[in-house]
Amino acid sequence: MDHHTVAAISITGTCLDVLGSLYLAYDLLGGQHGPLRLLTRAVTYSVVFGIGYGLGLGLLFGLASGIATGITLSVEFNRAARGLDHYSLTWEAVFSAIRGFGFGPGLYRILGLRFAIAFALLITIGQIFAYRRGMRPALDYVAARRPRLTRRQFWGTVVRTVGYIATALICSAFVHHVEHAWSFAIRVGLVTGVVTGVGATVNPYIEYYADSLPERRLGVFGIGLILCGFALQSLQYWLALFDVHLT
Repeated sequence: MDHHTVAAISITGTCLDVLGSLYLAYDLLGGQHGPLRLLTRAVTYSVVFGIGYGLGLGLLFGLASGIATGITLSVEFNRAARGLDHYSLTWEAVFSAIRGFGFGPGLYRILGLRFAIAFALLITIGQIFAYRRGMRPALDYVAARRPRLTRRQFWGTVVRTVGYIATALICSAFVHHVEHAWSFAIRVGLVTGVVTGVGATVNPYIEYYADSLPERRLGVFGIGLILCGFALQSLQYWLALFDVHLT
């Protein structure tokens, strides 16, 4: 096992411990109308997108992109849930850049700094263009107890998939040549498209429960996060105890 992987797992465990503690401190954070509503969205979307990207493109990729996506989406959905209009294009450009450069750490490990920066810049520009065209995460927003994927969300997912494939091919051609460029580009595009589609489909369900979960369940969820964090943090010590070789 690579020592970078162990470090990433330990950091994830520490983050889960902190988040679990915040859930247990629900009342101190203002209860139903406090910032925990935003935190619930951030945690949930980070987990959903982090797992999806992690399974398709690796642990570090999933960790970085999941957190970046989860935080920005939670801010935008929290605003939509309050019935407010979307953010200005300037703020939407900031969200795009955060999500774009969230892909950087994973790509840097695989293909180097130049490829990671070029890819992040191109998809940031692409996302800003999509915002200008009215394609944003809170499009067709609704909080409901059932999953849903609208026609516009579906076509937005298709365009996003094609865009990521094209971006990977452009970076491979002009920045850093990738072996089996088409295979890599299709992998990046399909993973992004599938994760985006699943996220958009379960979004109404997540939004409903973000505002409806009772206090006791939030506390139980917090305890679960702390236990998961402890398990992940202790991995490094178990590896040392059983003399597992790290590369």
